[in-house]
Parts: sequence; structure tokens; C-alpha cells
Amino acid sequence: MGRTTFLLLAVAYYVLTVIIVIVILNLINRREKNKLKHQIDELEKEKNLIISASMLSELNKVEALVNNDEMRIKLDDWKKRFSDIRDKEMPKITDTINEIEELFEDHNFKELKGLILKADFDLNNLRTKAAFLLDEIKDVTLSEERNRETITKLKAQYREIMATYKDYEDDYAIIKVPLELQFENVDKLFQTFEVAMENNAYTEVGKIVKAIADIIDNLKVVVEETRPIVNLGKNLIPKKIEDIKNIVDKMTREGYNLDYLNIDYNISEADKKIQDIFQRLNVLNIEDSLFELKTMHDYFDSLYNDFDKERISKKIYEDYSRSILIKATKLEKVNNELYKKIDDIKYSYDLTDDEVAVITEIKEEIMNIRASYDKIVDTARSHILSYSKLAREMEIINGKLVKTEEKLNGALKNLGSLKEDELRAREQLEEIKKILNQTKDKIRTFKLPTVPKNYYVELAEAMEAIDELIKALDKRPISIKILNLRVDTARDLVLKVYNTINETVKTARMAEAAIVYGNRYRVTNKEVDFSLVKAENMFMKGNFKSSLENAINAINIVEPGIYKRLLEEYR
Repeated sequence: MGRTTFLLLAVAYYVLTVIIVIVILNLINRREKNKLKHQIDELEKEKNLIISASMLSELNKVEALVNNDEMRIKLDDWKKRFSDIRDKEMPKITDTINEIEELFEDHNFKELKGLILKADFDLNNLRTKAAFLLDEIKDVTLSEERNRETITKLKAQYREIMATYKDYEDDYAIIKVPLELQFENVDKLFQTFEVAMENNAYTEVGKIVKAIADIIDNLKVVVEETRPIVNLGKNLIPKKIEDIKNIVDKMTREGYNLDYLNIDYNISEADKKIQDIFQRLNVLNIEDSLFELKTMHDYFDSLYNDFDKERISKKIYEDYSRSILIKATKLEKVNNELYKKIDDIKYSYDLTDDEVAVITEIKEEIMNIRASYDKIVDTARSHILSYSKLAREMEIINGKLVKTEEKLNGALKNLGSLKEDELRAREQLEEIKKILNQTKDKIRTFKLPTVPKNYYVELAEAMEAIDELIKALDKRPISIKILNLRVDTARDLVLKVYNTINETVKTARMAEAAIVYGNRYRVTNKEVDFSLVKAENMFMKGNFKSSLENAINAINIVEPGIYKRLLEEYR
């Protein structure tokens, strides 16, 4: 490619890039301009909607309704505020919008954007003022329609209340006078409402409607809650109180103490509260009355659970009374027998006072448990505590008794193990003697040419240990610790002798077998003959291990691997 062609392409790319940039900037500028134009149009549209025809229409309606000074004052105020919006506030916004349009034509978009934000803020404030003013005006112009609709709903509610009252008139006999008086007040207020509407006294109408609504709301609650209040206060709760009194009298005669429930006091307080509720009901004040009566009813209901709990507690108390007495008597008897033998036990097994102190501790614990038990039983007989508390006390005593029983069982087990240790030591003595006799028989049976010197030393030690074990068994008192030590020592030394002889005999047999086996090669191999002679000499001296090694090494000269075969044959 030539230099000229390259330059032409570069210029073309540059021009094309510039054109694209210009087009993009124009598009962005046009889009921004259209956006601003749309915002200006919206401001104009919003401005024109603030002063609507409906506001003038509503003001004209108020003009026709004015029939007193209060309404005249309100109308003058509304007109002044409307005039301020139309003649003062609106021109300012109009001037701002005109200025915005001029800036738009001059393409001064920087100042234009700030001015648009200001105009939008002012329009929002003015729109709020206008809407608030219109709502105030409509509150009067629409009051007849709105109040008529409200009164229609209130009359429907009132008819429902009256229907309920007529259907259950006997149930409302207790408040008939104040209730019917309220009905008369409602009827009068409905009449007053009609008069006020005819006279266009709209400022009074709202107050009348509110008064009617308040009375009807109160009547609705009174009519809804009076029947359950009367039913609870005059029927359900008094019957429940009477039933509870009968139960309390019966349980008291049966020996139950129910003082902790404070039933008499709570019944007295409930009677006072019921009287107060019905006094307030006479003036149609039922605030919290139903809640209070339901709370009372729930409380008296809960007493049945307390009664059942006392009955169950009595059974638990009685069960514990029997079981504790039986168990404590049994433990006391066992421990007393043990306590009588404590001196013999200490002497027989060389025990210290600390080691048998647990028997005294158990005796004291049982005495304390019996004292606590007797105290609770006396308390129960005097009926000064509830069975629920008595059952808890018995449960505590039973827990202590269980721990004492476990301690006594542990003591019996420990003392019993002393006797078992003595019997076991005697059995092991016989076993040790048997092993020692087997050891002597074994060494006599094989007829070793020479018995190893350590055999006699170990045998002497074993015999001495057996003598010490016999002395420990015959000694009174027996020291179990020393006895167990003597058993372990004698057993270990006898097993040591047994293992020594067992290993010696085993080695001697293998050495003898190896020499006999190697005799077949004496004539043919002098080296084998020499080694076997050496092995025989060592065998006769009692050095069986060296004898075995020399015999195997000799045979291995003519028959490699002989050691393994001899070992297998021996096994």
C-alpha cells in the first residue's frame, strides 16, 4: 500500500469519526431539549389545574348555604384565601414559567434547570394550599350528603340495638331505666339533627352526629356485654362460689388444710367487686367489667385444680408415710446388727475407726430421718399444713433415705468383700501349692543330669512366700491389705519357679533330641563328632542352652535348616 493511499484512508477515518461524534452530540442535545420542553409543558398544565371550576362551584354552593355569622366568617376567609391563590400566588408562578420559556428559546439550559426545580416546588406548595382549601369548602357543601349517609348507618345500628333489647328485655331489667333513658336521648338527638339540617346549621350538625355516634357506640357495647355480665355476676360465679364453699367444708372435715388458698378472703373480695360492677352498670359504665368477671370465673375454676392437687398430694403423702416407715425400719434393723458387730469386724480385718465410721454415720442419718418423719406425721395429724406441703416434705425425707440406703449397701458390699478376699486368698493358696507340686513333679519326671542353681534359690523364695501367706491367713486380726500382698507375692514367685523349670526342661529335651539326631553323622564327619561331644559335656553340666546351640550348629554342617525341622518335630 502506497504512502498516499494510507494518508487518504487516515483522513477518511478521521472525518468519519468527527461526523459520528457530531451526530451523537446532536441526538443527545435534541433528547435533552425535548425533555426540558416536556417539563415546561407539564408545569403549564399543572398551573392551569390548580384553579379548577369545582372550587368556584363549591364556593357558590356555600354562598347559598350561609345563614349565620359563623358561616359568613368562614366564607369570607375561604374567599380571601382563594383570592390570594388566584391573584397573588398564580401570577408569580406564571412569571417564572414565562422566564423558563425565554431561557429555553435562548438555549440557556444551565439556568433553566434550576428555575424548573423552583417552579415545580412552588407549584406543589400552591397545589397543597388549594387542595386543603377545597377540602374545607367541601366539608360544608357535602356535609348534608355525608351526614345523611352517616345518620342512615347510625339509625340501622340503633335499630339492631333496639331489636336486641326487645328480644331479651328481661335480661336487661337491671339497667332498664338508664338504658331507656339513653334511648330517649338518641331519639331526641335524631330530631335535633333534622332541625339543624333544615336550618342549614352545618357547624352544629357535625357535633350532633358525633354525639349520636358516641352514644350508639356505648349502647352497642352495653347491650352486647350486659347479658354476659349479668350471667356471670348473678348466675355462674355465685353458683361456683357456693359449690366451692361446699367442697371446702367437706375437705376441711376430711382433714385437709386449705388456708394457703385464701379462699374466704378471695370470695369476700369477689363479692365486693361484683357489687361495684353492678353499681357501675346502673349508670351504663361497663369498662373492664366483663374482663374482671371472666378473671374471677377463671380463678374459681382454677380452685378445682387446687382441690385435685390436694387430693393427689394426700395420696402421695400417705404412700410415702408407709414406704418410708417400712424402709427406715428395715435399714435401722440391718444397721443395728452391723453396729453390734463393729468391734468384731474391726478386730477380724484390722480396720481403723475411720474405715468403719460409715456405720456410725448411717446410724445417725437413720435417727435424723426418723425424727424428721415423726415431726411431719405429727404436723399432719394437727392439720396445720396442706397435704401439698406435707407431700413435698415427705419427698425430701424419702430422698435422704434413698441416699442412706445406698450408703448402707455400699458399706455392706465393702465389708462383704473383706470376707470374700479371705476366702479367695485360701483358694489361691491351694492353687499356688498345686502349681508348685506340678513343678517338682516335672523336674523329677525328666531326671535332669544337673538341676540349675537358680531353681533352688527360686524354690526357696517361693516356699518362704507360701509360708508367709499361711501365716497371714492364720493371723488374727487379718489384715486384708497384707493378705492380698502375700497372695500376689507367693503367686508371682511360684509362677517364676514354674516358668524356670518349664523353660529348662523344654530346652534340655530339645538339646537331648538334637544330640540323638546328630549321632548318625559322627562316623562320617569328625567336625560333627567334635561339636556333639562338646554339646554332651555341656548337657551333663546343666548348660542346656549352650548344649542345644552346639548340637544344632554341628548338625547344620551336614544338614542345613535342621533347627527348624527339630523345632517342628519337638512341637
